[in-house]
Amino acid sequence: MAVPVTILCGELGAGKTTLLSRLLETADSEIAVLVNDVGEVNVDADLVEARTDLETGDEVVALENGCICCSLGGELSRAVIRLWKEHEFDHLVVEASGVGEPEPIARQFVRGPAGGPYDLEAVVTVVDARRFHDRFADGDDVPVQQGVGEEGTRPLSDLVLEQVEFCDLLVVNKCDLVDDEERERVLALLEALQPRAEIMTTEYGDLEPDVLLGSERFELETVRDSAGWKRQIEADAAASEHDHDDYDEEHAHDHDTEGEHDHGDGDIHDHAHPPERYGIEVEGYHRRRPFHPERFAELLRSLPDGLVRAKGLTWIAGREDQAITMSTAGSETTLEVTGRWIASFSEQRQETYRQGQPDLAWDDEHGDREIRLALIGRSVNWDALESRLDDCLLTDAEMDGDWTGYENPAPTAMGETVTVSSANGPGGSSR
Repeated sequence: MAVPVTILCGELGAGKTTLLSRLLETADSEIAVLVNDVGEVNVDADLVEARTDLETGDEVVALENGCICCSLGGELSRAVIRLWKEHEFDHLVVEASGVGEPEPIARQFVRGPAGGPYDLEAVVTVVDARRFHDRFADGDDVPVQQGVGEEGTRPLSDLVLEQVEFCDLLVVNKCDLVDDEERERVLALLEALQPRAEIMTTEYGDLEPDVLLGSERFELETVRDSAGWKRQIEADAAASEHDHDDYDEEHAHDHDTEGEHDHGDGDIHDHAHPPERYGIEVEGYHRRRPFHPERFAELLRSLPDGLVRAKGLTWIAGREDQAITMSTAGSETTLEVTGRWIASFSEQRQETYRQGQPDLAWDDEHGDREIRLALIGRSVNWDALESRLDDCLLTDAEMDGDWTGYENPAPTAMGETVTVSSANGPGGSSR
């Protein structure tokens, strides 16, 4: 019988290790733990092992000097398979590093070698209520700046939102550090970012074991496609009868997307307060002409107050081959080449892709190139933002001109990223 698995994510300091330690102290079942930390000393593994009754510590497996979602992916599979062969236990908990992306970890238990002896039950993301509120939900204070903003790096705030968007259980921890209104604001924003996830609130990681260990089997594709920004893009695409979301194995742009319980000490958010009550809204933006790279970069440096999330595909003049994903988290925007437009391939390959997607909307001159964004924010003047985005588009005269002379900050190579910082953001100011 396959062993159930829970993946525990969350940024550094959110309370993952405290939550895990309490779980090990209170659970009746035998739990094996894999802890990943980035650094020479695996501090989290030491803390977890010190809080358990295990005689040898063999059941606490530490992966060091790397991240299990990328460089140590193969080691993760080998470690958990070895653990399964050498020990008997009822449940495996994988505590990811605070800088780990949850989706690649989950894929190893769904489609990788570890999917044989294990069943992935849940991906849990722990959120620090105070820090999340001040960074993303506050409408008054200056936002916390995250990430070094250098080329080739991703801001921490972007990773935090990805951890929120790819999970089926959100644990809002340290709720004693926020008042009731701040707490509800955080919950409303989390609900907009990940509508499908169950949300629990707690203090000091104090939850009943069944909260983390009692889930049904995890559905990777469902969770992957349930983030608020993806739902908005899908709805917008459905309205225009074509879709642009993921990428296929050859990195071509793929236009095919795809009850509550009482858990004891924790409080479940009952969805009684829709995000709109707190001014949190989700909007879409779709255009079929490119951004002027210089005007677009200027916009990214002065994003409107309250914009928490903007994500989707951009077409930037001067980058006719590259499908570039824009990902804004608070005051930081990352531009990353994540695929190629189908229109950039040879006519023969274009025909192959288009035959597989007969409903694909296609422009005779520019093919499938487009801008399609989802925008999430609090008390944003959406009409003004739409107007500013439109001002970044090439004019008719510019469409007929030479695009090669523009100063272009956009990346060119697959996987390359560029980060632009804004003086504004959620609660930010242009002062």
